[in-house]
Amino acid sequence: MTLHVKKGTDWKSVYAQARSLAPEAFEADRINNLVMGEWASVGTPSAHVNPVDQMPIEGPPKIDHQTAIDAVAAAARQHKSWGLVDLDERKARVNAALVGLREARDTIALLLVWEIGKPWRLACADVDRCIDGVEWYLTQIERQLKGRSPLSGPISNIASWNYPMSVLVHAELVQALAGNAVIAKTPSQGGFHSLTLAHAMMARAGLPVTLVSGVGAELSDALVSSPELGAFAFVGGRSNGRATLERLADFNKRHILEQEGLNAWGVWDFSKWDYLAPHIRKGFEYAKQRCTAYPRYVVQRRLFPAFLEMYMPIVKGLRFGHPLAVENDNDELPDLEFGPVIHKTKANQLRAQFDEAINTGGIPLYNGNLDHGRFLPGQDISAYVAPATVLEPPRAWSLHHSEPFGPIDSIVLVDTEAEFIAAMNVSNGNLVSSVATDDMVFSKRVREEVSAFKFGVNVPRSRGDRDEVFGGLGASWRGAFVGGDLLVDAITDGERPIYGNFKGGSRFPEGLDL
Repeated sequence: MTLHVKKGTDWKSVYAQARSLAPEAFEADRINNLVMGEWASVGTPSAHVNPVDQMPIEGPPKIDHQTAIDAVAAAARQHKSWGLVDLDERKARVNAALVGLREARDTIALLLVWEIGKPWRLACADVDRCIDGVEWYLTQIERQLKGRSPLSGPISNIASWNYPMSVLVHAELVQALAGNAVIAKTPSQGGFHSLTLAHAMMARAGLPVTLVSGVGAELSDALVSSPELGAFAFVGGRSNGRATLERLADFNKRHILEQEGLNAWGVWDFSKWDYLAPHIRKGFEYAKQRCTAYPRYVVQRRLFPAFLEMYMPIVKGLRFGHPLAVENDNDELPDLEFGPVIHKTKANQLRAQFDEAINTGGIPLYNGNLDHGRFLPGQDISAYVAPATVLEPPRAWSLHHSEPFGPIDSIVLVDTEAEFIAAMNVSNGNLVSSVATDDMVFSKRVREEVSAFKFGVNVPRSRGDRDEVFGGLGASWRGAFVGGDLLVDAITDGERPIYGNFKGGSRFPEGLDL
């Protein structure tokens, strides 16, 4: 039997579900912006194609510069009023928003599947992590806010497309819980439908939220450097982060800029391959399109045969393809490691970068084939990339010092500890790094020299939340660290110091567990 899109999960049906849940935010042929406390048909809808099958879907309604200025001014007024709402009422409204998110959970997840190509299981996890994370803050916020007060103005958020719920919406809800009005710009590459539905639930609960779409450069004066803002938060690549940082009119203004780094797994004096293998497989989830993915392996040369024996069956057996393809409508949606990358331009770039590595001296250890994917008959698969691996990547390779944000691995072989450390640190700061080793003395010694904010021994590290701090070193992060108590500190004022990478910030809190 040939594959088809499971009944009720096609784009037309999913969009209809979203309209029925939030008719104020979704019109028949466009989505709206949430400005000045109301959903409005402002902004020019843009053309957009989904990455799953390249069919057109409703694009983000891009507002102009003046509308952005007006939206920030309105958010500033909301901020003043919201700061007078007592904490019990704020907790009740945030909890009401979570109730709405739970009711809309499956629809939000399906929107994520179509908009950014996230497989069903991972899309559901993105929504669930958002809800579960904010629930924890509801139990802790009274303690966390002792001696703290809201910032002087609303918090503006610009985030990447890959985790709209567990990163962006999660942050907004905590910001609002702490007494701040919040503004978010939808990513231009995807996620605007899921964010629209989520913000409809937040607005219904009476939270002071603003959601707009538009071109970052045109809106930056309002959303980044407006004097009315109390803080600015950014999640994205280094080039955009660097440009955004330059737009900050006041570098003393609270800011959080999470940027990329080439995270690495190091393998040295190691023997427990059966233990490592599941971590390596799980690392391919969502085609490594996340800031805590591990696309670089630094392997002790004498261990390479054993590493290869473990690694090759994993990369050859990865499950990828159309996230909603089934043989029968009563089948469960497929459990895939990944679907498409974010768009076909990115797919073409990744394929060209693999060829570049090989043409300049890298060894094509593995070059997967899309024939192994799970696709519909005649489906456009131009946004899909099969897994590939480069052995001994050339130093001049465009991805030697930066992350691919796609399913392309690279492996560097080393003979000495000095080579090992240098290869782990090629990107001037990582968000996470790990070593696989039987030698705990070695792991402690290397930890002191690896430029990663979080460091794992025989386990991967993740962004984390709740009582686990997240930040960065070098160029991977600028501004305040976040997570747990430090997240609340970063978005409020008080006597406690703010920790992070910025002028006047304290570098690390005492006893910080990385």
